[in-house]
Amino acid sequence: PEGPDGAPIHIFESGAILQYLARKTGQFYGQTARDRIAVDQWLMWQMGGVGPMAGQAHHFLKFAPEDIPYAKNRYRAEVARLYGVLDRQLAQSDYVAGDFYSIADMALWGWCSLWEGQQQTLEDKPHFTRWLEKVGAREGVQRGRALHADKRRDPTARK
Repeated sequence: PEGPDGAPIHIFESGAILQYLARKTGQFYGQTARDRIAVDQWLMWQMGGVGPMAGQAHHFLKFAPEDIPYAKNRYRAEVARLYGVLDRQLAQSDYVAGDFYSIADMALWGWCSLWEGQQQTLEDKPHFTRWLEKVGAREGVQRGRALHADKRRDPTARK
């Protein structure tokens, strides 16, 4: 894409791409510097915590060629802990970084929506559950999830 100085720029890492697009469009990043700091904190929390831990949970629970109970238990428990942190945060506001939908919600929802495959329970996470439903009901999220849905259901598509 066109960079800040008008010259082409190559951007990698999902969080950096989301930040670039939010800054460029002025959308999904809050209205104030304080909002943007909150969004960045939760985006980094997703990138350093939920993404890697949920990814490992999926791997060891669904795809690992051998059964490793320690790994299954470790990542299942860590994802549960992280979702507990998120539930407590969401008790304070509608969305992760405040009362506005942001790139932090976008980054988190994709992993969090797969809670069943991570062998999580939601009975003790009412705010997390509300947020999952609220974000999942957004038209843009539904359109995005519909893309290549047939490949997500086919385990051989991942190979």
